[in-house]
Amino acid sequence: MICPLGSTFFGLTPEDRKNLFSQIHEIVFNGKGGYSWTEVYNMPIWLRRFTFEKMKLYYEEEAKAHTPKTSPKNQTLGPDIKPNYSSARSKK
Repeated sequence: MICPLGSTFFGLTPEDRKNLFSQIHEIVFNGKGGYSWTEVYNMPIWLRRFTFEKMKLYYEEEAKAHTPKTSPKNQTLGPDIKPNYSSARSKK
């Protein structure tokens, strides 16, 4: 008999597994040694999602802070020096 829900067992789809392991990897990798794979894998789902979102926001803000500001077009970059075209010779 085929289950009307499409799956005959309770488990993760291949895409769900990929998302789960990607999320675990991101937390462990970007946690800079603060989390082990086993700790993150065994975290309650709500806590893992919360941790992942907090890390994501932190690294997005850090990237914004390090992104150079773009200057408007036709703006002179550098000191505001006006050239003096008068003759340097003294008149006698």
